[in-house]
Amino acid sequence: MMTFMIGDKVVYPNQGVATIENISVRSFGANFEKFYLLRLIYGSMTVMVPFSNAGNIGLRKITNNQDVCRVLSFLAAGRCCSSNDWKCRFKENADKMQSGSLIQVAEVLKSLLLLQAEKPLSFREKKMLDRARHLLVTEVTIARRVPESEARTLLEKSLNKAGLAMPAVL
Repeated sequence: MMTFMIGDKVVYPNQGVATIENISVRSFGANFEKFYLLRLIYGSMTVMVPFSNAGNIGLRKITNNQDVCRVLSFLAAGRCCSSNDWKCRFKENADKMQSGSLIQVAEVLKSLLLLQAEKPLSFREKKMLDRARHLLVTEVTIARRVPESEARTLLEKSLNKAGLAMPAVL
């Protein structure tokens, strides 16, 4: 089990980068449970995550530079395949977003951009595309310790190599 300290930056799947603000203990009858109090960096919402559930929800450390490089090269040259059936595709993408894996978030972004080149996205897919863009930009910003504009430029350059453009902010 991975343990975090107060002040650590972590990724809360599908929500983004958060800082561990506090670690507390709550009692439930005779049982005690330790919790992480997370403050999401964008939107400053707070979330309490039980220690016992941190692994199940995919709470993890910020990705390393090697993984950022893998994401950038995937966006530039990686292959995507997604279902033609809207319901199946949406479920596959939602599962990837929930996984907490940065490469899977990049897969969602790229597959939706490829789909968007063929036909207009549904409202829900546009929202998911925006969320994937946001999660990638924020984590690359923190992982590389660069301004958000520089992280966006890195991602844009990779997408441009694949003939794709970074989606505009909704």
